[in-house]
Amino acid sequence: MRLILDECIDRRLARDLIGYEVKTVPQMGWAGIKNGQLLALVEENFDVFITVDRNLAFQQNLPQFRIAVIVLQARSNRLADLKPLVPEILAVVPTAQKGQAMLVGA
Repeated sequence: MRLILDECIDRRLARDLIGYEVKTVPQMGWAGIKNGQLLALVEENFDVFITVDRNLAFQQNLPQFRIAVIVLQARSNRLADLKPLVPEILAVVPTAQKGQAMLVGA
């Protein structure tokens, strides 16, 4: 299963997502691309898109995309605030449904 981290997430979080191939939006050369176009690119190459953008599910018609979205809810997007969410991320990735957003965290 291939995961991609949104550009607003510290790339070092990928090290903790053991067992998955993980890339970041900037690594793919997609930094600055807006959500609708970004999701279209992501669905061609990845299974799960991980973001901290809580509005994504409301701004985009997720069922039209063949990608699962995991929205991280933490105090900030700093690595120290996101790392505690890793066990929950790893637990929900296998059950993430394409076209749907799942919330992880507080």
